[in-house]
Amino acid sequence: MNTTATATTVVLSQEDLNELIIDSIQDIKGLNILKLDLREIADAPTDFFIICEGESNVQVKAIAGNINRRLKQEADLAATHIEGLDTGKWVCLDYFNTVIHVFYPETRAFYEIERLWNDAKVTEYQNL
Repeated sequence: MNTTATATTVVLSQEDLNELIIDSIQDIKGLNILKLDLREIADAPTDFFIICEGESNVQVKAIAGNINRRLKQEADLAATHIEGLDTGKWVCLDYFNTVIHVFYPETRAFYEIERLWNDAKVTEYQNL
């Protein structure tokens, strides 16, 4: 008997991918979630920034880890680059069209990424 298993790859739209990222953040109780749509900004480094924060270094790392794990499992998508996991003050996950910034609150306040890109279309998500 010859049986072959076929792997199915789920291809998500950009909006579905962003919603999966938001859901992954909310799983770990990430706070103050914003999605910045940069598509209409000339010379923007990506299409979307998703920004959130955790209340501790451990939570920041857990949020980043959950995003990374769920995107691999549910969308067969690996980050092109991950930076900051060692300290947990600011973890950046690069998925090319969407870049996620997971901050410790004081680090987020210091860098003010939202203010740097204040001409972006902003979607705010409720804390769960």
